Amino acid sequence: MPGIQKSVRLPEETLKEIQRMVRETGMDFSAVTKDLLREAIKIRRCPGILFTDGVNGRRARIAGSGIEVWEVIATFYSVGKNLKRLQKAYHWLTGEQLQSALAYYSAYPEEIDSQIRKNKEWNDGKIKERYPYLNSPS
Repeated sequence: MPGIQKSVRLPEETLKEIQRMVRETGMDFSAVTKDLLREAIKIRRCPGILFTDGVNGRRARIAGSGIEVWEVIATFYSVGKNLKRLQKAYHWLTGEQLQSALAYYSAYPEEIDSQIRKNKEWNDGKIKERYPYLNSPS
């Protein structure tokens, strides 16, 4: 998607941090900066959500839990969108944490639905094909 060019003045320490990330990731300055801004906007829109690196890139997680938003939403659907059953399934999470996940999904359904679809694609055959070293010796 084409972007709109804007000029922004950055504090020197912010610029240095973005440049460090550029070196570490191999991404260009613009891509790193866009990713940071997208995440910052999402975090502001959905308090209680943070982002962490995973094997498939950065993912939205519930703060203080390590649980990814897509996991909670997939469970929410599996319990028939019943909030009481969801709370029982994640009894160690607070109501606020679960509400954060639901709010994030409400704001970004395409992102979460895509992650759920990708995770449903995994099965024993695909895992054995992708990670043959996990197969037990015959």
